[in-house]
Amino acid sequence: MTDAAGIAAAAGRAAKSGQPPVHLWNPPFCGDLDMEIRSDGSWFYNGTPIGRPEMVRLFASILKREGDSYFLVTPVEKVGIRVVDAPFVAIDADIGTDIAFTTNVGDQVTAGPDHAIELRGTLDAPRPYVHIRRDLWALIDRKTFYRLADAAVPDASGRMNVHSLGTGFPLEF
Repeated sequence: MTDAAGIAAAAGRAAKSGQPPVHLWNPPFCGDLDMEIRSDGSWFYNGTPIGRPEMVRLFASILKREGDSYFLVTPVEKVGIRVVDAPFVAIDADIGTDIAFTTNVGDQVTAGPDHAIELRGTLDAPRPYVHIRRDLWALIDRKTFYRLADAAVPDASGRMNVHSLGTGFPLEF
């Protein structure tokens, strides 16, 4: 049976040269791991929080999404995990001419054609996200969304938008 320690060791070996190329790996499925990423971005293993940020960043580096399912992937194995909402949370943004987000696991992306800002949810409960990598998204936390809303300007139709890398993103439905 695969466990978190074995996956972490394999991920550590694969990550020595930067971001692991999980998009190129297609190992056999080895079963599900009792691991969950909750909607606040916290990671749990066997019902216990993973308290080491380095371990969370390591697991996040080998996360892969296929359809609606999430997996931790190494060159030789793939295990399923649960993700309640989005696997990451955008916890800050440098808002200037462009918008550079930082996630709870240390990823940094600049919103633009390759890293869209998307509004989901409902009119009464909007949920903003930013694309991070390989079909993985981050929920934009409330304080950062409020800062985006403060920087937004109306487009020709009156909808509030933010702009980054020449791309406009609506912040309302």
